[in-house]
Amino acid sequence: MMQATPAMNSAPIAGTYWQWRGHSVYYVRSSDRHPERPPLLLIHGFGASTDHWRKNISGLSKDFEVWAIDLIGFGRSAKPELQYSGDLWRDQLHDFITNIIGRPAVLAGNSLGGYAALCVAAQRPESAAGLILINSAGPFSEPQPAPEAPPLQKAISAVAKTLFQQDWASFLLFQYVRQRSTIRKTLEKVYLDQSAVTDQLVEEIYLPSCDPGAPKVFASVFRTPQGEKIDVLLSQLNCRLLMLWGEGDPWMNSTERSAKFRNHYPELTEHFIKAGHCPHDEVPEQINELIRRWIIDE
Repeated sequence: MMQATPAMNSAPIAGTYWQWRGHSVYYVRSSDRHPERPPLLLIHGFGASTDHWRKNISGLSKDFEVWAIDLIGFGRSAKPELQYSGDLWRDQLHDFITNIIGRPAVLAGNSLGGYAALCVAAQRPESAAGLILINSAGPFSEPQPAPEAPPLQKAISAVAKTLFQQDWASFLLFQYVRQRSTIRKTLEKVYLDQSAVTDQLVEEIYLPSCDPGAPKVFASVFRTPQGEKIDVLLSQLNCRLLMLWGEGDPWMNSTERSAKFRNHYPELTEHFIKAGHCPHDEVPEQINELIRRWIIDE
């Protein structure tokens, strides 16, 4: 069993594989079982992996049984030709909790991983002992009627949508976004603390993109119809919810998005942190302490 290490340890923790629906899924477990506390399952965002949680795994392992998993299509997990969606990852996570962890877990997800975690907690409640969303992604229902876009904007949007249904176009876009230089530039935009954008972090995101199935995963994520709306999922949710917001996230307006979540699930607890889209990696000590207090003290 791996021993707990300081929160800023950058070494990845060795994991193992689980066979799910005939595909290899990579996961990490760190620390022993804590009978008096639920296990904690960490779920990464788009293009990331269990490696993105290394500072949190080491920082939280003293107090919790900590697990992290690579969603199918990402990290070290298999990248088969499937229709990638919240439903797919919901079922993967639910089966993992049922068959491997063996008891309900607190699910903590960043970005896309937050949306997948919400799908589990709302639609497979027997697997969720609590839910932590960190700059969580996912669509809300649009107000009706939706505002009419200008004709030129509508035309450009239609052309772009049609274009990226083409294999060659999505492949070219994938080849651009997977370059190390592009990954670094993207991270520098979404992290407030530039020193957190290390060569190691860039490499951890780059390497899975070299797997043979990665381009088709990328295409599928953008072609698959949007999943269940967040407001619908929140109407089905019946567990404790902690929301952590990196308030400097350029990809989402955390204040506006927070108001939407609170409107549909007012009993949530939330904190705003001086960080970007990935506060768990950028300011891990703060995130670890907020998670620790919420699970143990409240």
